[in-house]
Amino acid sequence: MASFNRVIMMGNLTRDPQLKYLPSNLAVCEFGLAVNHRRRDREGNQKEEVCFIDVTAFGKAGEIINQYMSKGQPILVEGRLKYDTWTGQDGQKHSKHSVIVDNFQFVGGRRDQAAQGAEGGGAPAASNWQSAGGGQPAAQEHGPPPVESPPSESPPTGENIPF
Repeated sequence: MASFNRVIMMGNLTRDPQLKYLPSNLAVCEFGLAVNHRRRDREGNQKEEVCFIDVTAFGKAGEIINQYMSKGQPILVEGRLKYDTWTGQDGQKHSKHSVIVDNFQFVGGRRDQAAQGAEGGGAPAASNWQSAGGGQPAAQEHGPPPVESPPSESPPTGENIPF
């Protein structure tokens, strides 16, 4: 049976990231993400549904998220769903889905930009981070996303195709 488990979400952190380390010294960063969905009902009124998701990032990616992000800030995450089940102290069975981060991107401007001034502090305005394969996640900076050029009169040809 074929399967595919990939999630891409953008939302705001619902709490400050919590960084822990496993006995193997691997960083584990956990945070909550609120993702909104807006739609119109039959009467034309705008409705908003909020989905709260637990997110986990490992390795350097987790350390970077912990360092630069805080409650309320937007982030884009790409990863996979994980399903956990457990039995509580009351004997009830519980379950939940969470997201394990493979890639993420900071969204929005630098935090405390006015206060930091020329110091250059705060989170990068838009940085891509990706976990490397091989079982141990690691982060790599891919730099800011490419800047789109203004539209030209003629379509690009040959080597000028932008992809």
